[in-house]
Formats: sequence, structure tokens, C-alpha cells
Amino acid sequence: MLVDGVWVPTFPNARYLVAEKEWEYWDAHEDEKANGPVLADSVRPVIEAGLVDFVAQTHQLCDQVWLEPTPGHTPGHVSVHIASAGHEALITGDCIHHPVQMTKTDWCSSADYDPQQGQSTREDLLEKYADEDILIIGTHFATPTAGHIKRLEGGGYWLDVG
Repeated sequence: MLVDGVWVPTFPNARYLVAEKEWEYWDAHEDEKANGPVLADSVRPVIEAGLVDFVAQTHQLCDQVWLEPTPGHTPGHVSVHIASAGHEALITGDCIHHPVQMTKTDWCSSADYDPQQGQSTREDLLEKYADEDILIIGTHFATPTAGHIKRLEGGGYWLDVG
């Protein structure tokens, strides 16, 4: 948040986990003209405050929460896997921006760093979780934002929100 003209962490008592590979990429390729001051106002203040723990793309926070690499949108992109009381969920982040990408896996976001890798990641994720009892939570999906991946008879997948 902006305080007296200086960007400071909004949550000064929080710890922030950042995939190290992701940070290394953005730190080396910061482009405010293209992306705006995202790092300067939202990321660097928490790093400078010592609130960030850089972790591997497969970091396990605890037995119930871990990261899964889902590169393509960005080099070190991760999704968050949650397991509790016999139930599981995956927060997809930016690896799937819209449910249509479950059938049209080659439809990439204009913001994808590596569209081919993004497509491959989507296809691997969809194959892995199709017809499984894992709630898929699409970070950018319009309501309803969550459901289960199901296979379509003619190929592709859809999000069953029922």
C-alpha cells in the first residue's frame, strides 16, 4: 500500500512464499513499459521488508498444502494443491485462464510467456485430473469458479460444476 508516497507491505506480519525460479525470471526481465510498475509497487516492497521466502516450484508447506509446477504462463508458474479430510483441490492460477481452454488447449492467453509450454501444461494437468474427485478452482473463471474436470466424448474436457 502507498503510505506517504512510499510502497510498503499491506500485511507486514505475513510471510510470502514465492517460487524462486519465477522471481529470478521477473527480476531479470522487469519491463514497466509493458507491464506497469507491478514489481515496484506490489512485489519489491515485501522482498525489501524481508517477508519473502523463496521456495522450489514443488515446495510443500505442510502435509495438506503444496505447490505443483504449471509453467507456460510464466517460467516458474505454480498451482496450489490442497488436501484435507479426504478431499482435494487444485487452484490453477494462470495456467488455465478460461474453461474453454479445457477443450481448446491451444487457445493461449496473450500474456503467456511460452504458449507451447502453456498448452502442454494444460494438457498434462487435464489428463492427470480428468474424472478424478479433485475440485479444480480456476483463479480467473467467472462464477462458478470451481468444478471437476470431465472428459468429452469427442475429445477435450469440460468443467462439471454440478
